Amino acid sequence: MLPGLVFKKSSSTQHFQIRWVSAVADFLLAGMVVGPLTAPFLAASGLPMLPVIANIIYFMGVHVCPQPEMGVALSPPYIMAVCMRCYGTVTGLLITRLLYGFTGGKGFYWLKQYGWSGAALASVLMMAYPLELAAEVLGWWSFNNYVVTPFGLMTGLAWGLFTIPILHEWRRTPDDEKFGA
Repeated sequence: MLPGLVFKKSSSTQHFQIRWVSAVADFLLAGMVVGPLTAPFLAASGLPMLPVIANIIYFMGVHVCPQPEMGVALSPPYIMAVCMRCYGTVTGLLITRLLYGFTGGKGFYWLKQYGWSGAALASVLMMAYPLELAAEVLGWWSFNNYVVTPFGLMTGLAWGLFTIPILHEWRRTPDDEKFGA
């Protein structure tokens, strides 16, 4: 079944319901996962309109990533639209979204269930990205994809383990459990 889409059967009819918050969040996450990877190939294609789409993706990457020029060259000379720190964060969010799809938000690791303590733990873990970036800016080490990716991944996992249940449990009804939503 597609996430965010629910089929419910009432006594007389079956109707279709879209959970808009969940569907929009999944759409944006899909764009964040696919966009940076496809931008170099779209730019290198030379086909009409595809480089224009790549430029839009690169434009967004420049405005969300602190070091987009450090992106991995997937189709030289064209690089990913974001650095691996940012892509690690997006990957962490994707992993938690998939995990939520498999577990339905049940498990000790979903931080939302712990209230303010869960929020505090998520906030501490989310600091991995900015602390690593600060260490690099201060000259404690230089940019290395093998170093920055796990820091981004940790931030994305922490963010996802707290926010994914919030985004996808919005307006749950008792019928959702009965019909497998």
